[in-house]
Amino acid sequence: MSETVRLLLADDHAMIRQGIRMILESQPDMEVVGEASTGREAIALTATHHPDVVLMDLTMPDLNGMEATIAIKRQHPEVQVLVLTMHDSQEQFFKLLQVGASGYILKGDDKNELLAAVRAVARGGVFLHPTLAKCLVENFVHPGGGTREGASHLRLTDREVEVLRLIAEGCTNREIASSLILSSSTVEHHRENIMAKLGLHSRADLIKYAIRHGIIDLDT
Repeated sequence: MSETVRLLLADDHAMIRQGIRMILESQPDMEVVGEASTGREAIALTATHHPDVVLMDLTMPDLNGMEATIAIKRQHPEVQVLVLTMHDSQEQFFKLLQVGASGYILKGDDKNELLAAVRAVARGGVFLHPTLAKCLVENFVHPGGGTREGASHLRLTDREVEVLRLIAEGCTNREIASSLILSSSTVEHHRENIMAKLGLHSRADLIKYAIRHGIIDLDT
């Protein structure tokens, strides 16, 4: 990713796109490279413009945001998808994490929350809306503090646990390499080993696993 975050807006309401565009383009490190009003348009424009981040509405004609997200992540796994929606839905939230979305933010949130979310996912992190982050903890950490569920992370080496923790905290490979004094290729090798050992397939899976096993927590 370049220093400027390249964004694609996908929403079927032109006025909403215009308002979001004004917020984003007021930032010196953000550029809107395209706008889509349907799910199919979002997929096509992602292939054309190769944005860093797609801001995806869920309720669009043609293909909805969930279907468009699945297609974009399958065809362009390096593109981050940040979902913008009016609805605070736990069920949608978990499904979106499972299909590869990197964040979920409500349209009524403060503009600073939106900008923080864009920057977080653009650098390879995951943005969890506070109310939905609480849901994630409640769903993946056992009541009464039982977070070791099988202790399958004991299959990992100490270094792999360190890498897993930093991935789950939203660090990029470069940031992990700098923190642990490793090369980026070594970090990527550790990441591949972690996912293979644990049978995980996405960053969202890693985050849920790390929370479930007490490797990180979301207390603030």
